[in-house]
Amino acid sequence: MLRMACCGRGLCCQCCCSEGDTSTPEELTILGETREDEDEILPRKDYESLDYDRCINEPFLEVLEGLDNKKARKYEAIKWILVFAIGTGLFVDFFVRLFTQLKFSLVGQSVEECSESGCLALSLLELLALNVMFVFISSVLVLVEPVAAGSGIPEIKSYLNGVKIPGIVRLRTFICKVTGVLFAVAGGLFVGKEGPMIHSGAIIGAGLPQFQSITFKKIRFHFPYFRSDRDKRDFVSAGAAAGVAAAFGAPIGGTLFSLEEGSSFWNQALTWKVLFCSMSATFTLNFFRSGINFNKWGSFQLPGLLNFGEFKCVDGDKTCHLWTAVDLAFFVLMGMAGGLLGALFNCINKRLAKYRMRNVHPKARFIRVLESLLVCMVTTLVIFVASVTLGECRDLVSPNNNTSTQGSVNEEVNSTIRRFFCYNNTYNDMATLFFNPQEVAIHQLFHQNATFSPVTLSLFFVLYFFLSCWTYGVSVPSGLFVPSLLCGASLGRLVANVLKINFHMQIYSGTFALIGAAAFLGGVVRMTISLTVILIESTNEITYGLPIMITLMVAKWTGDFFNKGIYDIHIHLKGVPLLEWETEVEMDKLTASDIMVPNLTYVYPHTRIQSLVSILRTTVYHAFPVVTENRDNEKEFMKGNILISNNIKFKKSSVLTRAGEQRRRCQSMKSYPSSELRNVCAEQTAVEPAEEGQDILQQMLERRHVPYPNLYPDQSPSEEWSMEERFRPLTFHGLILRSQLVNLLIRGVCYAENQSSASQPRLSHSEMTEDYPRFPDIHDLDLALLNPRMIVDVTPYMNPCPYTVSPNTRVSQVFNLFRTMGLRHLPVVNAVGEIVGIITRHNLTHEFLVAKLRQHYITI
Repeated sequence: MLRMACCGRGLCCQCCCSEGDTSTPEELTILGETREDEDEILPRKDYESLDYDRCINEPFLEVLEGLDNKKARKYEAIKWILVFAIGTGLFVDFFVRLFTQLKFSLVGQSVEECSESGCLALSLLELLALNVMFVFISSVLVLVEPVAAGSGIPEIKSYLNGVKIPGIVRLRTFICKVTGVLFAVAGGLFVGKEGPMIHSGAIIGAGLPQFQSITFKKIRFHFPYFRSDRDKRDFVSAGAAAGVAAAFGAPIGGTLFSLEEGSSFWNQALTWKVLFCSMSATFTLNFFRSGINFNKWGSFQLPGLLNFGEFKCVDGDKTCHLWTAVDLAFFVLMGMAGGLLGALFNCINKRLAKYRMRNVHPKARFIRVLESLLVCMVTTLVIFVASVTLGECRDLVSPNNNTSTQGSVNEEVNSTIRRFFCYNNTYNDMATLFFNPQEVAIHQLFHQNATFSPVTLSLFFVLYFFLSCWTYGVSVPSGLFVPSLLCGASLGRLVANVLKINFHMQIYSGTFALIGAAAFLGGVVRMTISLTVILIESTNEITYGLPIMITLMVAKWTGDFFNKGIYDIHIHLKGVPLLEWETEVEMDKLTASDIMVPNLTYVYPHTRIQSLVSILRTTVYHAFPVVTENRDNEKEFMKGNILISNNIKFKKSSVLTRAGEQRRRCQSMKSYPSSELRNVCAEQTAVEPAEEGQDILQQMLERRHVPYPNLYPDQSPSEEWSMEERFRPLTFHGLILRSQLVNLLIRGVCYAENQSSASQPRLSHSEMTEDYPRFPDIHDLDLALLNPRMIVDVTPYMNPCPYTVSPNTRVSQVFNLFRTMGLRHLPVVNAVGEIVGIITRHNLTHEFLVAKLRQHYITI
């Protein structure tokens, strides 16, 4: 048997949603909506949640009983497979270097030749042709898989927070991401490859341990392990950490990044595994890059794709210090400036993203390609014109003739200078910054002895700031770390030049460039712990720990005063229902009963197939409470004994029921002047009788708004039912997922009325999870093969012990339980074991809680 209360858009609110334009703001608050700001983007309800809670049902217990140490060791060993995927970093780094060196050498040689013959237009056309070709390939790859656009960090952060982003960890996304970022960086766009490396590592972590891919459906291996969101999340965490470690040579920073930015909850057993994976990824990449680039196998000279070099004073210079206590005051001011500029960057980029959402994305897909090409052409034109016309000729400093590290650094730096239109041992400072890969430009700002012109640094910062802000968000794979570091490094080097020239201070310019890079990057992304460790590991200088930490803290505090970090902004723009670390204190004025959904769709322990099919085809819910009705009458016990009577009265008054909560909400709606809300709960729509001769199952499927698709389809619910009859007390027994019900129907797990439930076929745990993560849909089911009168016993496959909360539990407690345990559904059960509602991720978003808090104030 089965009963079903009103759906999320059921009888009690379908009238409210029909004429939303005439509703007042207070009425919209009652409905969980708000329209105070027309530009406000509310969390979308079409995002599914991941379920990190284990379903401890009978098939799972059978697996536990047969689990041996060999399988446990296999579970541990499979995580290290991620290490072998770092070939992705080698692939991207090799071809980016190859294409950029080919492009810059070809165009640089053309400029040198045309500076005398006057054919600079030809050099510009060559640069334009190469950049447009590369960017076109990158943008077309994003059309193949739109999820591959951007850095991927917002999507991975959402995934680890518990939100399922479609296509985010697919093999096709990986191919488009890796190849696309290669051509985007080679095409001269102001983007980095470090962010996409993190996304790529997460994809490898998600897909490799399962030995299957949706892209190659015919290639399947029998590997029945890691078939749950919980296991997949652990691998994605390790993959993202390995991506950070490979990008920056920072294994500890990668582990902290996965902990700080991604994971909604953290398993202590996962810490060591992620750290080991990150460390192995770093040294594996270091080994191969050192051998390929320097032919010194085993020397470990290149720890990451982005190498800051070694910050060290020249030997013998006793007046040189990397930083002093006096410099900390300037670092604090630079942190404030970085926070302000980062907030401005995020504000401009947010407006650009909203403009694209309204005017670019709704149009034909090739418009996105045209936008990418437009950004490419403008960027190329700015680079070329600025290098040729705005650069100043600076004296070339000869490297020291010693064997110190600083001498080798200077020699490497001076080998990448550009002499466009500069002669007599001079170089063009603007061209040196623009006509080099971004990593080389950062190296120049960190370690170049000769000062860049303050005018050049100012112009470079302004141009790079606005062009990188415009670029982030176009339809190409694009990272933000390197452009932010380069932009901030130019600002820090400008401050160092001013202090040296105007105030004659003895400072180390590279330190100020590093602090400027940290300040601007921290002001944009608002990361603290992980970014501090990443920068320390990238510089290989532990003495920078204090200034970097202070700078990042000040930059975050300053930026948070104006807006959120860039990744949080893009998560919000996508409408992802992300759960923050904690709720506001005033939210504790609400309880679980205030935010729960009392209109439940539920099943009985033994349910007919016709009712299950009806439920699954007419709802979109992903879990259903398994309940039995509670109709015990206690009036007889109350007669003649005042003590028993008082105790029962107290119990009834203290127990929240579904009917009582629904009546309270309806009374709250009726207090408004709108006739629409006043009449919401007054009447229920009558159900038309079914036509004679119509198929029983078809009758059930066509009854989409019947609150109770009961055992006998020819019986309709009475229009005179009271609230208590519509919302009968339900004893809670467990939760069963949609995927489990569909799997039971497809595999024919049922029994006949004249048989015992023991005759029902049993499914093993591997059979229940065989199709993960793409479970079959109910619409793929052939109804002709089903007998609608057969009965399904769902009790062996439901989760009999999910986490539950009391109706009086405060919102902060509900939030912490839901987030830290990675739940997808949280039943609300009263003191006598009756389920009165259910809480999902959307009931805990900031926007929903704010709307409910307004409703609470209005009711008071």
